[in-house]
Amino acid sequence: MNPGKVVHPDALDAHLRQGSAYRPWEPATRFTYGEDDHRFSRAAARCVGVGKCRGHESGVMCPSYRATGEEEHSTRGRARLLFEMVEGDVITDGWRSATVRDALDLCLACKGCKRDCPVSVDMATYKAEFLYHHYRNRPRPLSHYSMGWLPLWSRAAAAAPRAVNALAHAPGLSRVAARAAGVDPRRPLPSFAPSRFTEAYRPEPTGGCRGRVVLWPDTFDNNFDPHIAHAAAAVLHAAGFDVEVPDRTVCCGLTWISTGQLGVAVRVLHRALDVLGPHLRVGTPVVVLEPSCAAVFRSDLTDLLPGDEDARRLAQQTHTLGEVLAWHAPDWRPPQLPRAALVQQHCHQHAVLGYTHDRDALVTAGVDVEVLDAGCCGLAGNFGFEAGHYDVSVACAEDKLMPAVRQADPGTLVVADGFSCRTQIRDLEPGARPLHSAEVLAAALRGGNGLP
Repeated sequence: MNPGKVVHPDALDAHLRQGSAYRPWEPATRFTYGEDDHRFSRAAARCVGVGKCRGHESGVMCPSYRATGEEEHSTRGRARLLFEMVEGDVITDGWRSATVRDALDLCLACKGCKRDCPVSVDMATYKAEFLYHHYRNRPRPLSHYSMGWLPLWSRAAAAAPRAVNALAHAPGLSRVAARAAGVDPRRPLPSFAPSRFTEAYRPEPTGGCRGRVVLWPDTFDNNFDPHIAHAAAAVLHAAGFDVEVPDRTVCCGLTWISTGQLGVAVRVLHRALDVLGPHLRVGTPVVVLEPSCAAVFRSDLTDLLPGDEDARRLAQQTHTLGEVLAWHAPDWRPPQLPRAALVQQHCHQHAVLGYTHDRDALVTAGVDVEVLDAGCCGLAGNFGFEAGHYDVSVACAEDKLMPAVRQADPGTLVVADGFSCRTQIRDLEPGARPLHSAEVLAAALRGGNGLP
C-alpha cells in the first residue's frame, strides 16, 4: 500500500490579497471615485484577475496588450501595479514610482476597459490621476507641454495658420519641431485650417420648430476640421433647430486630463460651465461632435467637479449629433443617400457614449452601415504622436482597422467621428478620405455632392 506523501500546506487564509492586517495607503485624489467609496485604494483593487484584457477577439480592451503581448501592458498588469503601490510592500515610492509610470506609459487611455472589463476598471482615469501626482511640481515630458496644451497653441496659431503650417511641414524643420515637441518625427503634424469654425460661422435664425441647440466648438473640429462643424450646423438647421455657438473660446479640458494636468483641466471646465451656464439652466441640448470631448462632459466632468449642479446638467444635456436627432427630432428624415459605409467607432463612443443613435442617423439616410469591430485605432489623442509610441500606435491600427479600410469595396465611405481615428487612417493610407457622420448627413442634403 502506497502511503502517499506527507505535506504541510499553508492555511487557507495564509496568502489572502487583503488579509486581516490589510491597511492600504489612502492618498488624496483629484477624481472622486464615487463608485469606489471615494477611495483610490478601492479603485486600484477593482481588478480580480479574470484576464479578459488579454484577449484579441473583439471589443476595444486592451490595445497595448494586443500590440505587445506583455502582461505589464494589459489592464490587469497595470491594475496589479497600482494595487501594489497603495499596498506599499513591493512598490514603496507611491506616486513617484517609475515602475508604475513605465507600465502606464503605453496605456492609450482609450477607456475600453471601462466598458469591456467585467468589473469596469477605468485605467484611463487612473493614469490621469497618477500622472497628475507623479509630475506635480516636476518637469514633465515635452509632449505634455505641446500636445497637452494643444488648445492654447491652436488659439495662437489661428492668428497666422498658413505660416504655422509652412513652418511645421518644411523639410528638415518639421523634424526639429517634432523632436522639440516630444513628437515622433514619423508622425505628420496635422495642419491648421485657414479659418476657425467660430470665426467663419454666422448663425441663421430659422425660428425652428425644434428649438435651440448649442453646437460645441471642440478644439479639433474648430481648428483643424471646421468643415465638419459647418456640416453639422447645416444638418441641425435642416432638422429644424436654431444653432448657437459660444461667443467665447471654450474647451472641455480633454488634452489636460489625458496628460494628467488636472489642475488646469478643472479651471478650463469651470470656464466652460460659466459660458454654458445660461443654456444649461433652461435645458438647451449641447451637441458635441468629437466623441472624446463628449465623453469628458458625460463621464469625467462630474468626477472632477463633484456637487456642481451645472456640471451635472452638462453631463445630462451633452448629446452627439445622432442623439439630438433621435431624442429631439425623432420624426425628421434626411434625403436618401444609397451608399455603403465602413464605420470605425471611436473608443469613447464604445466605452461611454454608445453608438446606436449615430448609426441610426446614417441608416435613416439610406446608408448601408457596417460598424467595424476593430478595436482602438491606435492614435488615441496625444498617444500616437508621442515619441516612443509610434510602433505600438501603428500596430494597433494594422491589427484590424487598416486591413478593413484597404479591403473595402470601391465607393464605400469610411466614416470615423473621432479626430484621432481620421488622422490615423489618413496617415497610414494617404489616399483615404475618412468622414465624420455629420459630413455624410450634410452630403445627403446636397444629393450626395462632395463625397469621395
